[in-house]
Amino acid sequence: MIDTTAQDDLSIPALRSGDRAEFARLVDAYSAPIYRLGLRMLGNEQDAEDVLQNTFINALTHLSSFEGRSSILTWLYRIAVNEALMSLRRGRPEISIDDFNSSEDDDHFHPSQFVDWGALPEDELLSNEGKQALETAIQNLPENLRMVFLLRDIQGLSIKDTADTLEITESNVKIRLLRARLSLREQLSFYYGERINQEKTND
Repeated sequence: MIDTTAQDDLSIPALRSGDRAEFARLVDAYSAPIYRLGLRMLGNEQDAEDVLQNTFINALTHLSSFEGRSSILTWLYRIAVNEALMSLRRGRPEISIDDFNSSEDDDHFHPSQFVDWGALPEDELLSNEGKQALETAIQNLPENLRMVFLLRDIQGLSIKDTADTLEITESNVKIRLLRARLSLREQLSFYYGERINQEKTND
């Protein structure tokens, strides 16, 4: 989640003027969420560290031109997203940043299977295996849906800040978020469906 207290305490004029101590505070405040975003998007610790490093290098280089139209965190996330997408393109040349921003949101997504997770005990839902199933499901999302889900539901950005970060409309954020949640629910339904069947078999 976003540490709004850290954001409020930072001095934008000091950052723009090149104050290194203030920049160090910026790095301390936001290294963790940016690293987590890179890790969840790329699934690799080294790649996530590269995203983190390159994000702050780019931020330091361009802070003097930061106009404050969005929050400093939204601006950092935008840099991190671009770095992560470039990393994805290097590893998978078929991925295009233009494809990420293209609109396919008129497509209708119809999940084929839903399972009532309420049939499972709470400790099953919160188990390490269950959490790993969720992480795998997130990694299986298309990049455009995964980024919206990570920024909104995992990192805790508002709809507006998510839209500003990804440079898409708020309407597209809402549609992609719905599609991401439905896709995750369908993927996890297969996993929990098997668990429920096992419970019934063991009874």
